[in-house]
Amino acid sequence: MKKILILAANPSNASKLRLDQEVREIEAGLQRCKYREQFQIISKWAVRPDTLRQALLDHEPQIVHFCGHGSGVEGLALENQSGQMQLVSTSSLAGLFALFKGKIDCVVLNACYGEIQAEAIYEHVGCVIGMKQTIGDNAAIEFAKGFYDGLGAGRTLDDAFHFGCNAIDLEAIPESSTPIIKSKSSHHLNNQNLNYPNVSQSLTGEPDTNQKLNKIEINNQESASISRDILLESPPIDLDIQNPINTLVAAKFPLENPEGQVPLNSPFYVERPPNESDCYETILQSAALIRIKAPRQLGKTSLMSRVLHHAKSRGYQTVSLNFQSADAEFLGSLDGFLQWFCASIADSLNLADRLDEYWRGILGSKNKCTRYFERYLFAEINSPIALGLDEVDQVFKHPEIASDFFGLLRAWHERAKNEVEWQKLALIIVHSKEVYIPLNINQSPFNVGVPIELPDLNREQVQDLIQRHGLNFTDSQVEQLINLVDGHPYLLRMALYQIARGRITLERLIEIAPTEEGPYSDHLRRHLLNLQEDEELLAAFKRVVGTYKPVDVGTTAAFKLRSMGLVKLRGNEVMPLCNLYRQYFGDRLN
Repeated sequence: MKKILILAANPSNASKLRLDQEVREIEAGLQRCKYREQFQIISKWAVRPDTLRQALLDHEPQIVHFCGHGSGVEGLALENQSGQMQLVSTSSLAGLFALFKGKIDCVVLNACYGEIQAEAIYEHVGCVIGMKQTIGDNAAIEFAKGFYDGLGAGRTLDDAFHFGCNAIDLEAIPESSTPIIKSKSSHHLNNQNLNYPNVSQSLTGEPDTNQKLNKIEINNQESASISRDILLESPPIDLDIQNPINTLVAAKFPLENPEGQVPLNSPFYVERPPNESDCYETILQSAALIRIKAPRQLGKTSLMSRVLHHAKSRGYQTVSLNFQSADAEFLGSLDGFLQWFCASIADSLNLADRLDEYWRGILGSKNKCTRYFERYLFAEINSPIALGLDEVDQVFKHPEIASDFFGLLRAWHERAKNEVEWQKLALIIVHSKEVYIPLNINQSPFNVGVPIELPDLNREQVQDLIQRHGLNFTDSQVEQLINLVDGHPYLLRMALYQIARGRITLERLIEIAPTEEGPYSDHLRRHLLNLQEDEELLAAFKRVVGTYKPVDVGTTAAFKLRSMGLVKLRGNEVMPLCNLYRQYFGDRLN
């Protein structure tokens, strides 16, 4: 008999998960499975580090299933003596499972961001399943149901993993690519006592009339024996599908029009390690300041949203403030701007603005703004606050505001290093352009904190994105697509969306992409208009697209063009980001 040890932890200071339902679904699935007599379930709740160790020693399970919260590089979230969160590091978990090497067949980490722990534990366990990003309650439950349905039907661990992913798909939940498996081979559980039938016998399609009703023993605090006569018949599936070149196959997820930020639950968001894990780790530290810089449409806002979501799952209050939403009337003076800034944050926190109370006296605007945070926002909000400032480029256009405002952010960051009150504030600053406004090096927030620069997608990530759109590309076609748009996330998604919708073929896309007829016409025209507003920059870019060799256009022009996302750097020289830009602008500028 195989023992499945379920470890559940749902700390009181973390968002509540439906772990009881997950455990019930696992139990119910195994109660009705064909080989239910082969499994024993043992459930442990409110797991602490010491009870984790003791449970492994006492029960000697072959499968360990953790359900609860994960925190990426910080580890798994267990509970302490008072029921609050206690993070257990990845190295500690790996070290614990090393002590059970050869005794545990499989570890399932059904928690957000469990991939990092899965990698470490995999050194000591033959099969480990984790989640590469956040996973919703419904998806986690469906995965568990499908996984144990597969195991209970006598399938291999690898097969059971795919049943779990498919269970998410069948419920139309766009998270079936979130689970990942680390497996040394496609194998059954390592126990000669399991009486799984020969595969050839299961293909006959004839029912086993001698099948006996069996029992699965469920231990949930105390054991109880339950008999059911429902059998899961699940013959092996042989997929042998031939897809013609450049044709649409069944899409794994509902398609999304690639505009604006990528939604939190979108299967089309591609992580670019280690950026996400670095941000998730940093945002929870005291005096946190993260600076995300990248050209337009490379995923800055999408990353910021995920960092704020991560902070929220750890008990933070979160505010996302886009400076494009500031009316022109508030950008005329520092005082008006800071009042808008404070009122906007208070509104996001569901507080009255109370500016009339805190904006009195002869103190300057920066002092009033600081007092507003100290005496009002921090006093009203007991938890830490993660503040995301998006599109701060808008402030660069107003030097009379910019130097004082950014100096204020830097001052708050410095105070947070020593003053507990200011450690409640975590900052994320998002911008596209290089900072050309004159800022004192000691008063700028752009040379402190953790800098994050978003790279283009690499070939492996491009191939993954193609598959998520349900497309079957040859290596040659992948190369053609990358040659056209490089690894630019927006340009890639636009191409794949159009092809997956059946609106165009890759060959036709390559033909019309650099023209006004193509799907990129609005994107390209916007860049052209921006270039035409700066004659020097226009002349510099004209030189870049006029040759196939990298060009030295000077530091200022190079960084401005890179900030616009039109070029990539090659040492001190630049070249067009992709052939799409070379062809379109080569034609328009000449």
